[in-house]
Amino acid sequence: MAIRATEVTRKHLHLMDAESRALLAWQSQDSGNSPRIRFTESVEDSMHLNTLRGGAIIISASGMCDAGRIKFHLKYNLPRPESSILITGFQAAGTLGRRLVDGARTVRLFGEEVPVRARIYTIGGLSAHADQAGLFHWLGGFRAPPTSTYVVHGEASTALGFAETIRERLGWKVEAPEPSSSVLLA
Repeated sequence: MAIRATEVTRKHLHLMDAESRALLAWQSQDSGNSPRIRFTESVEDSMHLNTLRGGAIIISASGMCDAGRIKFHLKYNLPRPESSILITGFQAAGTLGRRLVDGARTVRLFGEEVPVRARIYTIGGLSAHADQAGLFHWLGGFRAPPTSTYVVHGEASTALGFAETIRERLGWKVEAPEPSSSVLLA
């Protein structure tokens, strides 16, 4: 998906600001001074990344580090003190990403205890969805309220508070279900 999103972005460079266009132009030139970017689509290519011991930056998409290839990259790089892991965006409680951000000394991956010797860095504010104001703007576009609305994202206290705010502002029927609960949608 990230590769396809990058392709779409590159087709619409005219929508970017001048600084972003200049950065992409610099990255695209083959001068020896720009970074060499290689996209990996196959599982084999991704597995090869786990054998690298020199300088490399692996960019992997998995919001909370709980699924996908990122878990393999973490398994092979967390024990390495020369590695750095940069986590961007919100990490929900109970997720691997949150445990790393909170300073876990070991984590369990694929049934094994893995020591965390890599440096963990975070950049907040890069969530891929709207904030509360943006969500209210979107909700305000409904001609009629939905029969039921469920707030299922964020920490429990935040979800409960947002559900209450929707009830107060919009008068909608809204719930913030407990984790692992289910609702029959018919």
